[in-house]
Amino acid sequence: MDMMNNSISEFVLLGLTNTWELEIFFFFVFSLAYAVTVAGNLLIVATIAFDSLLYSTPMYFLLGNLSFLDMSISTITTPKMVTDFLRENKTISLWGCMAQMFFLHFLGGSEMTLLIVMAVDRYIAICKPLHYTSIMNRRVLVGSVLLSWVVGFVHTISQMVFTITLPFCGPNVVDNIFCDLPLVLKLACTETYVLELLVIADSGLLSFICFTLLLISYTVILVTVQHQSSGGLSKALSTLSAHITVVTLFFGPCIFIYTWPFSSFSGDKFLSVFYSVITPLLNPIIYTLRNQEMKAAMSRLRTQHIRSRQAF
Repeated sequence: MDMMNNSISEFVLLGLTNTWELEIFFFFVFSLAYAVTVAGNLLIVATIAFDSLLYSTPMYFLLGNLSFLDMSISTITTPKMVTDFLRENKTISLWGCMAQMFFLHFLGGSEMTLLIVMAVDRYIAICKPLHYTSIMNRRVLVGSVLLSWVVGFVHTISQMVFTITLPFCGPNVVDNIFCDLPLVLKLACTETYVLELLVIADSGLLSFICFTLLLISYTVILVTVQHQSSGGLSKALSTLSAHITVVTLFFGPCIFIYTWPFSSFSGDKFLSVFYSVITPLLNPIIYTLRNQEMKAAMSRLRTQHIRSRQAF
């Protein structure tokens, strides 16, 4: 994997704007968003990890892993973007760019798989409640999380193993807030048509197919519950609404960016902001503000913390 033949050693990220006033504004806005994202997702992870009731519940075990992935995706992109708002030269090294793309697709592919696992969990919990604890046991949960990481790794390595060997010797300007695979491929000094098709099949169609399957699964759940009992439908809607919102927020930008990745679309960088900054910020809000069990667990941890401090 030798990249020494490249005549360029860095890429230039154009970012969101060239206006100094807007850059200062975005610096404070996205710094605050990142701080809230990290604090919110860390709070969810810590609450689930230290509350035995939530930790032993499959849905919350998966939710804790989802929060970790969201926080990691935001960390890959947001700190670099925020510091670039204060720099005149917004550059990233060649290897830094490759690493950023590797981890974005690694974590993104893992989150896609985890969201499908969460949909299966909700189906079993709502449609087969008597068999829920036997099916969604600890071994299945741990295996499902490990599987999501494996799928994410295979997803990214299948694209990056070819990208990392491409020669880059000409233009080095990426019109985005981070290194995005379709945009970087267009800068290669060789024909990348086959690799472009691979990206469409691997990232674009995968996002679209996963999103479609998830919506179908949620529809099946709602139809099944409606036939079983009218009262259960409203409860199922309440439970699934958060999941459907998160799925839409995550897959929507991915589908637009990667289903037609090599067409010119001026809103790509704003969709990238939504995917890497807004979605990880909204997920903890969606899951905690509407979830009585999460709020009760946070209250218990707060009470335990106060009592432990008073004991000393």
